[in-house]
Amino acid sequence: MLLALGLAVAATALVFAGYGRHEIAPTAAPARDCAPAPAAVRGGGPVLSAAGGRLRSGHLPAGTVALTYDGGPDPAWTPRLLDVLAAHHARATFFLTGADAAAHPDLVRRIRDEGHQIGSHTYTDADLAQVGPARARLELALTQNALAGTAGLGTRLVRLPHTASVGTLCAAEWDAGRRAVDAGYVLVAADAPERALARGAIRQYTGSPAAVAETERLLARPPAAKLTFTTVGAGLGLADATYPVGGPNRAKGTAVVWAQAFSRFFADAMTWLMVAAGVVTLARLVLLFTVARLHVQRVRGSRRRGHRPPPLTDPVTVIVPAYNEEAGIEATLRSLLASTHPYVQIVVVDDGSTDRTFDLAESVRAEDPRVMVVRQPNAGKAAALNTGLSWAEFDIVVMIDGDTVFEPDAIRRLVQPLADPRVGAVSGNTKVGNRQGVLGRWQHLEYVIGFNLDRRMFDVLQCMPTVPGAIGAFRRQALAEVGGVSEDTLAEDTDLTMALCRAGWRVVYEESAIAWTEAPATVRQLWKQRYRWCYGTLQAMWKHRRALVERGAGGRFGRRGLTYLAVFQTLLPLLAPLVDVFAGYGLLFQGAGQALAVWLGFTAVQVVSAVYALRLDKEKFEPLWTLPLQIVVYRQLMYLVVVQSVVTALLGSRLRWHRMQRTGSATDTLRRQPA
Repeated sequence: MLLALGLAVAATALVFAGYGRHEIAPTAAPARDCAPAPAAVRGGGPVLSAAGGRLRSGHLPAGTVALTYDGGPDPAWTPRLLDVLAAHHARATFFLTGADAAAHPDLVRRIRDEGHQIGSHTYTDADLAQVGPARARLELALTQNALAGTAGLGTRLVRLPHTASVGTLCAAEWDAGRRAVDAGYVLVAADAPERALARGAIRQYTGSPAAVAETERLLARPPAAKLTFTTVGAGLGLADATYPVGGPNRAKGTAVVWAQAFSRFFADAMTWLMVAAGVVTLARLVLLFTVARLHVQRVRGSRRRGHRPPPLTDPVTVIVPAYNEEAGIEATLRSLLASTHPYVQIVVVDDGSTDRTFDLAESVRAEDPRVMVVRQPNAGKAAALNTGLSWAEFDIVVMIDGDTVFEPDAIRRLVQPLADPRVGAVSGNTKVGNRQGVLGRWQHLEYVIGFNLDRRMFDVLQCMPTVPGAIGAFRRQALAEVGGVSEDTLAEDTDLTMALCRAGWRVVYEESAIAWTEAPATVRQLWKQRYRWCYGTLQAMWKHRRALVERGAGGRFGRRGLTYLAVFQTLLPLLAPLVDVFAGYGLLFQGAGQALAVWLGFTAVQVVSAVYALRLDKEKFEPLWTLPLQIVVYRQLMYLVVVQSVVTALLGSRLRWHRMQRTGSATDTLRRQPA
């Protein structure tokens, strides 16, 4: 509900700003070949009004000149024009557009305070002959609101945009003018240019620097006859041409002015946000590509040159927390027993399962004494891992999920970085097993493009925030130093990794240690999983926030890792729905070609990223065909997960543990992999 309300406000602000800036429903240039207005109108005076149901027209008295200016107020020419008028003690009538009046309230008040008169030129300078009655009423009403909110006054004077003298009025223009007259307005046109000033005239100027020069020329060099420069209302004796408005109308006008100010600020901010987001995203991609390449050169280059320490053959304890994992627990255990590492102890912690998980694990234990099965009441994954630690016999511990299937050499490759005594934990390479459907392919691309590219960067920058629960190796000494696996958050793997980084341990990424995991097969399961991940990550970030100001390894992690997570996994996803609303606005009202070009450019960048990431991971390019649809659909889903997680955290709600229903499909995929 909060998201829907926020997006509705954003869309309304964009529409209001676009309407005032002529981006929405702009009127075209008026046609000059239309049928003329009635002869009685064209032959009358330039000022038209209604009295007693009858149309009346009038002229200014002889020797009286009303200077009128259309448009604005404009911060460039209006102050200069007011200075010229003040220097010659002349008064004029300004027909202002409501949108400009709301944007420059100080100029509207200056016009009022210096004794000039204000009329309406519609809200957006719209040609009322091209719009319907409802739009025409809206244009005039919004202008009245803008004048009430800026200067506390209303006006009866109106000038139709794109018209001059009554003699040139088209029939459609007169229809629009007649509706305004019937509504109580005084329609002010201009005298024909050939009408002599001595006979009295209304002179019309379009607000511009040229109008300033023409006004200076006219006031500085008057004709021989004495002329009086006045306002339209004073020249015609209209005492109520403008009038003060009461409190309710003034309050409504102030609301319109504030609404326009906010909407324009929001639209401008969104434009800059789009630019900033694009720059930051491109900078991130450049950083990812550069650092990933450095990681590959460092890891694979050292292997080709033979710069590797002697293989680490120390025995390993693998802890398998399991809760209702009957679909995959047997395959997981058998993949671990098939490991090429010299010796592996397997500790299965059955966390109060209600299905056949314990029985299946016991059947494997009966076949191989390296397997140990421990049963406990349901207490959560973190508690199960700590129970496994208490039964671990060796100094190197591998923690996995109960549905993860390891390749035979995964454990051996995973633990090799621990030969360096500075390394406290190692992240393996998690791959999606069930990637047959579109949803599976999307998650496969996400794992390869997002997770694994990020881990290469975190490795090089020494700020790894997460060793995934599916495959991670730890030094037991490091685990003891941070107090084991914390139960404070729902993302126990992220919480633990951050604690290790702050304690000064290096956390690295081993791309060759591959494990297959079962990704959610339905949108509902995916939402629950990512909601838990995101909420738990937010908890861990808040818990370890002091790393931002720490020194040494903890500060390096905080200023690099936490900042990266805050910007790219929290802030930008939070703003993404607004960006999408702005993109939709651009598509509808700012030109579909430009919006399409931006989208194609963004898609091209994503395709290049995907190709590079798939190549690094030695994966096939076949899933790339789903990438454009992923950008449109899957990306929105992930952004909404972040929005809901942040709102949940801000409201102080406590999220329960969400467990995904397993089907064992990752095991089937692994069986189909070529040997």
